Amino acid sequence: MATVLIFLGIFFATGVWSFWKQDKPKSVILVLAFASAMCLAAGILRF
Repeated sequence: MATVLIFLGIFFATGVWSFWKQDKPKSVILVLAFASAMCLAAGILRF
């Protein structure tokens, strides 16, 4: 499960970077960045 959460966090992080390059609304980027951080943190803590 930890590997899945870390992978999902990295996936969301690449989405943040992609949305930033496309000049999407900042609120969408913020929510996606928060989701990425939470997935990465949960994955690391599960190890």
